[in-house]
Amino acid sequence: MLWSAFLIGLFGSFHCIGMCGPIALALPVQNNSRFNLIAGRLLYNIGRAITYAAIGLLFGLVGQSLSLAGFQQSVSIIAGVLILLMVLLPSGISQKLYLLKPAYGFTNFLKRKFGTLLRKKSIASTFMIGLLNGFLPCGLVYIAVAGAIATGGYLDGAVYMFIFGIGTLPIMLAVSLAGNFISLNVRKRINKMIPVFMIVLAFLFILRGMNLGIPYVSPKIQQSEITDDSVICH
Repeated sequence: MLWSAFLIGLFGSFHCIGMCGPIALALPVQNNSRFNLIAGRLLYNIGRAITYAAIGLLFGLVGQSLSLAGFQQSVSIIAGVLILLMVLLPSGISQKLYLLKPAYGFTNFLKRKFGTLLRKKSIASTFMIGLLNGFLPCGLVYIAVAGAIATGGYLDGAVYMFIFGIGTLPIMLAVSLAGNFISLNVRKRINKMIPVFMIVLAFLFILRGMNLGIPYVSPKIQQSEITDDSVICH
């Protein structure tokens, strides 16, 4: 399911233009150098991906604990249902369901840090902005977190979220380098397709958890059993 992480990031990055685009456009450039411009924007996006990976590591560990307890299939189904709820419920209701949404005080803290780092105009500061940007509340990130939990492993969860971050890189990097080059009408059309993709993804998670034995879609998970014959006493 790692490919789904990249697709979530890629298609969802058109939504990110509206949410994180202003930050990307405001990134400072040291000495007005083209090299510093490109390097700073790359480090900003890599910083976001690293933070996503750290979040994936944490929630992947949760998924691993549930997997070891024999709940991996249930977790995958629950993740799919949560994605469906986020997409299908009215925005006013779905926002109230974001249990992972950081406290408003922490969000305000991040905004103050952004202001301080933006004034420094260094490559290092753009990397730090990217790291902090990854902690901003975002429904798209919550969907990716559901996928990280469903991987059933802390390393898989970290890789899943990092690939999600890399998926957002092409569009976000282009925006930070070339400005808001995608028209509002084009973004609106693409944004209408994002819920359709998310619904398809949700059903894939649900099918994966149903253990139907369909290759790549719902592979059969063999439960290891220990029989009396497999135990050899010396």
